[in-house]
Amino acid sequence: MIAAAGFKEWFTHRTGHNIGAELHGNGANLDNLETHDERLILPKTCFSVEPGLYFPGEFGVRSEIDMITLPGKAEVTGRIQTELVRI
Repeated sequence: MIAAAGFKEWFTHRTGHNIGAELHGNGANLDNLETHDERLILPKTCFSVEPGLYFPGEFGVRSEIDMITLPGKAEVTGRIQTELVRI
């Protein structure tokens, strides 16, 4: 979807990651963008989905939701971001 919209060049950050007790966990990642990962995302695992675009020297934008895998499905664990937050 990002590539089809013409933004592939600025999509340089991992799509999401495992969440552990210290935020970034040591479990499977969602893609191979930064490092190759063949591990499966296991049931009862928390993970983030955070696609972002980064324009060098200008700004970046990312949306994040946190999820948990359950047998046969994945559920959002917190509120879904609906507004832009400047950092």
